[in-house]
Amino acid sequence: MTEAMAAPVHGPDRTDGGILAAAREQVLGSGEPLDRDQVLRVLQLPDEHLDEALELAHEVRLKWAGPEVEVEGIISLKTGGCPEDCHFCSQSGLFASPVRAARLDIPSLVEAAKQTAKSGATEFCIVAAVRGPDERLMAQVAAGIEAIRDEVDIQIACSLGMLTREQVDALAAMGVHRYNHNLETARSYFPQVVTTHTWEEREQTLRMVADAGMEVCCGGILGMGETLEQRAEFAADLTALGPDEVPLNFFDPRPGTPFGDLDVMPAADALRAVAAFRLALPRTMLRFAGGRELTLGDLGARKGLLGGINAVIVGNYLTTLGQAPENDLELLGELTMPVKALNATL
Repeated sequence: MTEAMAAPVHGPDRTDGGILAAAREQVLGSGEPLDRDQVLRVLQLPDEHLDEALELAHEVRLKWAGPEVEVEGIISLKTGGCPEDCHFCSQSGLFASPVRAARLDIPSLVEAAKQTAKSGATEFCIVAAVRGPDERLMAQVAAGIEAIRDEVDIQIACSLGMLTREQVDALAAMGVHRYNHNLETARSYFPQVVTTHTWEEREQTLRMVADAGMEVCCGGILGMGETLEQRAEFAADLTALGPDEVPLNFFDPRPGTPFGDLDVMPAADALRAVAAFRLALPRTMLRFAGGRELTLGDLGARKGLLGGINAVIVGNYLTTLGQAPENDLELLGELTMPVKALNATL
């Protein structure tokens, strides 16, 4: 295990709640994000200040991002067989994981979009496990988008790996309004997570996506052995990038991967991260994504939704099971959190 992965999650100098008073004035009052050092102080808060941090993050979300929650479903167009070595991912063809390569046909893609729309979601994301799309995949995506638009009233996003300028322009021309490409972790920790490409290559794709006028969706996975300092660095990286949406995944160990033996992130640490990332990204869509069921459970999910989260993925993830869509929608109803309507996003 690397030195970074062996580092303790909590440093010895955990702070009191003074940072929250400063954050209330700075973020809630003025909409100014916390910087890297301030985020670190929130991540170091002792448990007795956790509820206070979540309450503040919720106030910030309501003031600067609004009350609505966006619901999204995702589908894997190409699963497994990826040539990259992302150490957390069971879809890599380099690891002895149980996931096998498979492709979805267009009728199945349309049916998945229909089911996603029926769940109340306004967003449908087409995902492929690739380094970047080849001509065959781009053609299949184009055909899939056209078929979905003929039958389903839903926004379409894509996550197809690293792109060329021509591919970015082609996706924009297809009407893809949001593109997901996660930076995964802090720049300084990325080489411990992936060796077959760089953090900078991912960032370049995101810059081109923004330049093309598509919305940028970029987040990562928390709890992969990074230190608290690196977690704060990652929040600052995202603040500097300014994405429209940040999906927060919590590490779910996958058998057969290099990270398969890492421990699951403690729930309190995950909730501290939710609050901290909201205070670093006051106006951004902050989405509950993979691993929340394992890491947080039902009670933790409730706290997260009332602690800065304003978007959720419903249904299953790419290689792991999620909540039934009706369960998430019922929870949002119980918490009186209005679901964003499609006509408000067009």
